[in-house]
Amino acid sequence: MHRNNEKLNRFAKLLQSIFELDKADLDFGIYRIMNIRKAEIQKFLAVDLAQKVQETLAPFVSDADAITGRIQEIEKQIAGIGFNIATSKLADEYARLKSQLVARVDLSSLETDVYSALYSFFNRYYDDGDFISKRRYKEGVYAIPYEGEEVKLYWANADQYYIKTAENFRDYTFIDAGKKVHFRLVDATCEKNNNKESDTSKRVFMLYTETPDKPGLKTIEEVDGELVIRFVHDVHVDARRKYAEENLAAISAAITHGFENWHHLFAPASQARDEKRSILEKHLTAYVAKNTFDYFIHKDLRGFLTRELDSFIKSEVIYLDDLDTTDEKLADNYLAKVRAIKRVGEIIIYFLAQIEDFQKKLWLKKKFIVATNWCITLDRIDENFYSEIIANTAQIAEWAEMYAIDEIAGDLTTAIYSEPLAAGFLRQNGNLVLDTRHFTADFKDRLIASMDNLDERTGGVLVHSENFQALRLLQERYREQVKCVYIDPPYNSEQDRSKGNFIYKDTFEHSSWLAMIYEITLSAIELLRSDGLLYTSIDDNEVHRLREVYESIFGSENFEGHIHWRRRHNQPNDKTKLLGLVAEHILVYAKKSQSLKASGIGKLDITGNFTNPDNDTRGEWASKPWKAGSDQSGSRYTIITPKGAALDEEWMGEKATYQELLTDNRIIFPRGGDGMPRKKYFKSEREEEGQSATNWWEHYQFGHNQGANDCMTGLFGEKNLFSNPKPMELVRGVVKLSHDKERNVILDYFAGSGTTGHAVLNLNREDNGSRKYILVEMGEYFNTVTLPRMKKVVYSADWKNGKPANRSTGVSHLMKYITLESYEDALSNVTLDDKKHELVNLFGEDYLIHYMLGAEGNLLDLDAFANPFRYKLKINENNETKEKVIDICETFNYLLGLSVKRQSAIAAFNAVADPNGEYEGAVRLEQDNGGEYGFRQIEGKLPDGKCALVIWRTVTTDLLKSNAALDAYFLKHRVNPADREFDVIYVNGDNNLENLRPDDETWKVQRMEPVFKAKMFEEAE
Repeated sequence: MHRNNEKLNRFAKLLQSIFELDKADLDFGIYRIMNIRKAEIQKFLAVDLAQKVQETLAPFVSDADAITGRIQEIEKQIAGIGFNIATSKLADEYARLKSQLVARVDLSSLETDVYSALYSFFNRYYDDGDFISKRRYKEGVYAIPYEGEEVKLYWANADQYYIKTAENFRDYTFIDAGKKVHFRLVDATCEKNNNKESDTSKRVFMLYTETPDKPGLKTIEEVDGELVIRFVHDVHVDARRKYAEENLAAISAAITHGFENWHHLFAPASQARDEKRSILEKHLTAYVAKNTFDYFIHKDLRGFLTRELDSFIKSEVIYLDDLDTTDEKLADNYLAKVRAIKRVGEIIIYFLAQIEDFQKKLWLKKKFIVATNWCITLDRIDENFYSEIIANTAQIAEWAEMYAIDEIAGDLTTAIYSEPLAAGFLRQNGNLVLDTRHFTADFKDRLIASMDNLDERTGGVLVHSENFQALRLLQERYREQVKCVYIDPPYNSEQDRSKGNFIYKDTFEHSSWLAMIYEITLSAIELLRSDGLLYTSIDDNEVHRLREVYESIFGSENFEGHIHWRRRHNQPNDKTKLLGLVAEHILVYAKKSQSLKASGIGKLDITGNFTNPDNDTRGEWASKPWKAGSDQSGSRYTIITPKGAALDEEWMGEKATYQELLTDNRIIFPRGGDGMPRKKYFKSEREEEGQSATNWWEHYQFGHNQGANDCMTGLFGEKNLFSNPKPMELVRGVVKLSHDKERNVILDYFAGSGTTGHAVLNLNREDNGSRKYILVEMGEYFNTVTLPRMKKVVYSADWKNGKPANRSTGVSHLMKYITLESYEDALSNVTLDDKKHELVNLFGEDYLIHYMLGAEGNLLDLDAFANPFRYKLKINENNETKEKVIDICETFNYLLGLSVKRQSAIAAFNAVADPNGEYEGAVRLEQDNGGEYGFRQIEGKLPDGKCALVIWRTVTTDLLKSNAALDAYFLKHRVNPADREFDVIYVNGDNNLENLRPDDETWKVQRMEPVFKAKMFEEAE
């Protein structure tokens, strides 16, 4: 029994780890959810599964007690009559029973075999929070799925979603007692350590050690009333050291002796009796955990593990020699063991799959828009808003800091900066960018309501979000509308990983990177037009693997080329490298090459040395030889030079063509008339036809790293604000090559500092184009670099030391930026329904194993749609969770794919009985800012071309009165009552709106809630 208990305990301990039950101190994400049902799950794993094993094995195991009893009965019976058992009539039965007792396999032994096999299986496939394919073909050799393809591209995480967990990697912040604490990662120490992880040496969080060469960088210090604690994330030097405990002890000692005002961090993390951690320890644990756990979610864990269990049983449990026996009882025992392994293994698999599928559903769920704001140049804003703008000190302060408007000195024709600003100043500075985040929600609503053709007039959209989630939300609105995608993803270099730009799981650095790129690309390709192009910057680390991934997605026939871009303007002299790295790669793929060729290929800016030494009225020109080259065929005839020399050669054109060109002053003879003839070509003509691109892009035409850094320094007045930005000229070339300046949509879902948006704006500024951009960025620098950069380049094209060098080069612009809830936010907003959990009493373990999380997990509160203007979610900001009113209206626009034409501000009314109404209970609405009935309507076009009206309203507990208010609003308070040519009307809550439809109209009404839910969980169910 001791041996059996040992195997069972070992297996139970493994299950504790697999089900994350050993992480009770973590109170975020899936850990919080699992802890709610922890006791029940533990009982099932520790007790119920053991019973399942025994129940499965019992019918196939000999009853030792019954056999022993019968043997003793025979012995007693024979002894009583003085006979010899061997010569008695019971001799055969006695011998058979003895044989059974010796040959039997008892329950304890079979259980041990079952637990040992299950442990081997799950321990092999489970890898620190994830399940990795490790099907063993034979000892030391693993098999991979293969379906007869000519070439099989495979990586370890190919069947998993890569989950970004680097949100808090560089700056984890929490607030206690109203004071902020920052855990910050020190880049510099990580950059110089070119250490690689291995199975025996992995990266850990260690306190930063102060060094003489960086005297200003302290391990722990108080800065402006905030406590800053610095870490490095590097390969450990001693596997035996417990760095988490050392970190806590060192920080605690430092606070105790040097930071008296921060002793409150030693208080208990909660009032729970069993809570032993301090506030400091709780956040240290969370900081490490959020960057250590949950990197992947399996796409089909149940199918994967079921297949792998079958393979495991067939290859490592069942042996044909053991089945080839004449002892039926031995064969039965053997099959009983296999059956128990299969049955219990599947139970565990189903339970694991339930948890994994729950997380997958949350990951694939389209995310709510937390906030929507607009950046609008003043020239697009009605002057009726000026008084409120002038009174907004936050906006004026931003203009002073960002645009130095306080340095504008007036003259006879220019308004001077003043406090407060004058309306004339706003009028003369129409390129000032107003940001609605500085204003009230009411002001924002009224401002946006004043603008017709809203989406058509919006020149750019910025999304602050993880890129996979952003692309999923954008799919309906921008499906097959994007002409060009340019991305500059993390290159998976050591520098990327040390900075938290890409965090891979253990030693799966390449596989993790491929998993990330693959899934994002599949989402992005849905947005590309049939003639669209994807450009990807990459370096030597992953270029070969990236091309294989893209070939598997696009097909080799859609490979358009491999651009080599010289990123450095100087020559490297690194003695540690055989080859200096001066170039990077840009892989180019078309969605459909045939469509691309049919729509036309873009051309680049003309290059060459154009001059006009003969003052030709047609302008500057360059020349090329008229003589045919050695690899060209031409026409042979004699040309007489101006100095009388006869040249008998093969020329590029017929003699008649030559005579026409000569007459037109398009043939020149260099060296005073002695040289070989050359043909003129004019700059104006070449500019009109453009220049074809090659696969080698020089730095002098397409920019270089130093130039990109100088550009950022000019914009912000600060060096090294952003690591390795791409030069604007490079992206400009990409956009030009994509062709067609009219209303092209350019997408960058690794937006970084915002170079792509900058390039699009500058191109539109140059050629008066109407290209649009979509930028997606999840980094913390979205609000400090990406968005401010776009505001700056709208205001002026030229910047020096953080100030505009020319205030007359601004553009008229409307830009929207939205913030999405994160995956962690989605997990934080899950609640488990205790009433539904009572179903476990009716359906028992089957409910627990298969349905619990799916049935009880409340992922979308449809009841809250009754008050959509107060719909709240728990949102984490700077590691502080707050309830925030989110933008459910804008979320629905994107779920529908609605191209918004106009939207109203929220209008509030009281409902008063209308005795002259068309039906009993009819009401009329009286506008009142404090009224109980709020309405907002949004008009636009759906992706299928249908016109839609979306009406959001407040629904009270009195549904009849609420619907009467809706009827009154629909009839009399619409923004454009004359325009009723809608195909579909969406309304939240049950309603009778179709009763108001005239006989000559055909619009349909759809209740919003089921549509919202279906769209949000599309492909996630």
